[in-house]
Amino acid sequence: MSHMSTSELRGYQQICGSNGAMLVIACDQRGAMRSLLTADPDQQKAISERQLGRIKADITQCLASQASCVLVDPVCAVPDLVDQGIIARDTALLIGLDASGWDTTAAGYRNSRLVEGITARRVRELGGNGGKIMVWLRADCPDANEHNIALLRQCIEDFSREDLLLVVEFLTYPLEGESEAEYKSRIPSLIYEGTKISLKCGAKVLKIPYPGSAQACAAITRLAGDVPWAVLSAGVDHSTFLGQVADAMSNGASGVIAGRALWKDCISLDSSETRNKLQTVAVPRLKEIQAVIGQYFPESDHIPDNTKEPVNHV
Repeated sequence: MSHMSTSELRGYQQICGSNGAMLVIACDQRGAMRSLLTADPDQQKAISERQLGRIKADITQCLASQASCVLVDPVCAVPDLVDQGIIARDTALLIGLDASGWDTTAAGYRNSRLVEGITARRVRELGGNGGKIMVWLRADCPDANEHNIALLRQCIEDFSREDLLLVVEFLTYPLEGESEAEYKSRIPSLIYEGTKISLKCGAKVLKIPYPGSAQACAAITRLAGDVPWAVLSAGVDHSTFLGQVADAMSNGASGVIAGRALWKDCISLDSSETRNKLQTVAVPRLKEIQAVIGQYFPESDHIPDNTKEPVNHV
């Protein structure tokens, strides 16, 4: 099991709230954000990185300012969030390394990609408290994972050399010819085994999909041991996500890293409309998530128990 260094632990503390739980607003999406803005492929292509950056700035100002941290991409969002004084002083910053989309192999597997030039050193230069890497995993198909595991190990080693926090995320996906029912039945095992792969690669903080049940969340916690994990929203509706958060938090999760479940129906190319919906729709949703987290991480707590042991004493 990989433990955080003192420097990594400090980064982890900064992405957590005063109660010691992660509550990170994710808006590092590019392709998914374009698809929410319009269903027309040609119109999606016409949406510029600058326009996406404005939306991410609104999410950061209106929503992430009331959470512990914001997760953004290095293509549209930084360095402007810092240089233009958009991100609040007390909001931590995670920067995603993964490029939008994926490469498809001849066998139909998904190979993850990195944004060119974004290393641990560059994340630090951009003002990040840490980075985030997402890879696609099909733990039941070893051949599908060779490229992505190598990429994951490369990023973990890079951030370890720089002594900078790295959050590891993985997502699963259906294979060609696999029915929806078959895929759904395999998801709990895929998430459990994907967590095992990530831990074996050296992950120190995890961002993972909801594994399917309260019992599955407890199994993830036992597997992860001292490694804290946060549940992601995967764009499900808010009421569904609240139940998933409750399952995760009541069974050992250390927080939430959520994006589309909070803001997917709030964003538009009209900044004033986006900001209004974020305030009236997304912020109340955030408060409900905070209330669930607060049942398990009261404000009197500072650092979750599963991060106390890795502290390096000097």
